[in-house]
Amino acid sequence: MRNWMRGLLLSTFVLLIVGCASGAGTRSRAATVLPPPDTTAASGAYEGATDYRIGAMDLLQISVFGVEDLDKEVRVNSNGQISLPLVGGVMAGGRTIPELELELAKKYANGFLQNPQVSVFVKEYSSQRITLEGAVKKPGIYPITGRTSLLQAIALAEGVDDKVADLGGIVLMRQVEGKRQAAVFDLRLVRKGMVDDPQVYGDDIIVVEQSGSKSAFRRFIETMPAIGVFRWF
Repeated sequence: MRNWMRGLLLSTFVLLIVGCASGAGTRSRAATVLPPPDTTAASGAYEGATDYRIGAMDLLQISVFGVEDLDKEVRVNSNGQISLPLVGGVMAGGRTIPELELELAKKYANGFLQNPQVSVFVKEYSSQRITLEGAVKKPGIYPITGRTSLLQAIALAEGVDDKVADLGGIVLMRQVEGKRQAAVFDLRLVRKGMVDDPQVYGDDIIVVEQSGSKSAFRRFIETMPAIGVFRWF
């Protein structure tokens, strides 16, 4: 599985580098972190893609327009249920945001409110995953809850492999506005506080390159400054 994943990542990077080399207009550099993905707020909260399905332990903010007494923060339990004023237990797990909003509106309309407008906002999500590959002690796919930084993400994999890791070759990949973007970070600068510790989001891929390698990742890293953004259009 690990070899399959790494092969896929390397293939993706080969395509990125080829696209970069094909024309000067295909790449831009900036001393900035990657922007958040399309469906996530800067606070780290999920905000509205229709295909996200609520999972156990997600923290939801439920709001009913014009009825502040019904506004509530609730944690989805291990069975996928939440409990709300008036309507009691509701199955939230496995539903999309619009599906849950519609279900709650129906329940509040059943003898309680006239034409209720219900909004659901996921403040913390336990069912989001990030992938850590390369020279970390335990590569794999890990869940994240709430705000998670690059250093915290690497800690989930029990840190980098000090014997082989290239601390100046931390690659973060993300889907933004329908395009694959990547950035290179120097972990030494992040640890010293010389650059910000960037926030990571669900579906991000973090690759810690090995020192002295000659992979497609290495070719990409060598074209970037300490913090560089690559955009593939």
